[in-house]
Amino acid sequence: MMNLAEYRRSNARLADFLPWAALVDEGMSDGFMVANAQARWQNSVAGLQDTMRVQATVVGNLDTNRTQMSALVTASQGASGALQASQAGNQLLALQAQQLADLTATVAAQGRAQSLQDAQRATAQDQGREQLRRFLTQGQGYQPTTVQMFH
Repeated sequence: MMNLAEYRRSNARLADFLPWAALVDEGMSDGFMVANAQARWQNSVAGLQDTMRVQATVVGNLDTNRTQMSALVTASQGASGALQASQAGNQLLALQAQQLADLTATVAAQGRAQSLQDAQRATAQDQGREQLRRFLTQGQGYQPTTVQMFH
């Protein structure tokens, strides 16, 4: 998996395709990083919800498709002429095309959700590196101080 530093060097930048996946740099405020993380989370959740809706639709179609398939096979087997057999065959092909469209939609939705998760993970890693750098930077990040524990 590429980290976001590699995307910076590529011609097609990740942020061109996913505006919320702004590349983390030294000039970003902490508030912006938090808002960015929330946007990534919401986008990932929306992608997963979309995938679940598509999958639920496909599952809901299974019983209807099964019933239609059975009826069409019966009609095809009981066809009395070439025209009836041809029509039943065409209806079976149309049902098969619908099933392939359902499968394609499911695979596309799943791929989108996976891509959003991967982009979110890559951006979160880049943000984590920047936060660690800020924490460890002398004079900016963590400043050790003496603390009196017990009075």
